[in-house]
Amino acid sequence: MAKRLVFHIGGYDPTTPPAGAERRFLREIERFQRTWTVQAIVDDLRDGADQTKWNVTTTGPNWQVETDYHLVRWDDVIEGFSHRSIGSRIPLGFLAFLDFVLSGTLWRYLLTNWRYAVFFLYPFVVFGLLIATAFLIGVFAFKITGSIPIATGGGLFGFAAVLAGPWRWLHLGDLFDDWIFSREYIRRGNSEIEQRLDRLATELVAAASNFAADEILVIGHSLGAVLAVDLLDRALKLDPVLGRNKIPVTFLSVGSSILKVGLHPKATRFRTMMERVAKSRAIFWGDYQALVDPLNFYKSRPMAEMGLSTENEATVRVVRLSRMLDDDMYQRIRFNFFRLHCQFVSGNDRRTSYDYFMLICGPISAKSQTLAPDGAVSMIADDGGLIANVPPSASELLGSPGTAA
Repeated sequence: MAKRLVFHIGGYDPTTPPAGAERRFLREIERFQRTWTVQAIVDDLRDGADQTKWNVTTTGPNWQVETDYHLVRWDDVIEGFSHRSIGSRIPLGFLAFLDFVLSGTLWRYLLTNWRYAVFFLYPFVVFGLLIATAFLIGVFAFKITGSIPIATGGGLFGFAAVLAGPWRWLHLGDLFDDWIFSREYIRRGNSEIEQRLDRLATELVAAASNFAADEILVIGHSLGAVLAVDLLDRALKLDPVLGRNKIPVTFLSVGSSILKVGLHPKATRFRTMMERVAKSRAIFWGDYQALVDPLNFYKSRPMAEMGLSTENEATVRVVRLSRMLDDDMYQRIRFNFFRLHCQFVSGNDRRTSYDYFMLICGPISAKSQTLAPDGAVSMIADDGGLIANVPPSASELLGSPGTAA
């Protein structure tokens, strides 16, 4: 039986605590089983302060893989930001807005990917329009009554209505918090995150030396890709030859926000980490991007955009989210940008070059799936078996060529 160890770091998602993440994982892996004609068993749930873990055993006609899945937790950090008072979140949000604008980062977003610039502007522009509407209510009340107290009350009522309604309905608070966290991470770091990543780096290095796995996969989705870089950099400081003589290490950034942080002029600490990780030839880095997802940087070269050496640039793969889903499903979610963004970590209805569950649970290494033009498609038969006429190599199949069951 082949084995894989996975560390997954999700994005800034206040709607998915660990229990919800496990439910989503179970729901989406059912789609994976139908699509690829495989069987999967999820068991041995272990919940801790830093991680929630479970085992996944996937089986095809002539192969079996056991995945030790580690969901890195930082929902408590996200929850801490959401529990701040609105009176502090709004000014801190606009401070973050001014920081990213005046530093020139917004301009860099526009040059790199205008869709991401729109994503950045969205919560602040919408909130500004709502506040302007509340102000106009006050002006309208003054014109009708000529009373300043009534006009003030009308404006305050409009502001309260904004906070009671659209602020929550449009998740503006969460979007503000996302940018507040990003600014704080860039400027001075986050002590809770850093302590957690230190502990996880120690575990990762120990696993690379002692764990009976054929591959270690570190996968970061959205802003989680930034934290994944941070984790790998800390691991490399503990073990500079990580992945070189022991278990191979693969890093996948999917729907990544690496440039969200990396394009800020003050993110020198992060860019230094990114360069160290990229220069580690023993760590393979694949970066998956999609056009219709405005929360990632489509058709970008992360190292080049950050002005770093491109000698060890990521292997960039552009994927079509529409090809992963049935037509009716895609039509239902095509304007739900957060849901599209989450397709990077969801099950597919169709076999395509990118499949999250095939990468973390399949019999072919994540590196080889990333390097193959069609991912695992040409290597897996209709019945879910490994195709015999595809010549296996140590880099393609987990373990040795003889590990197929």
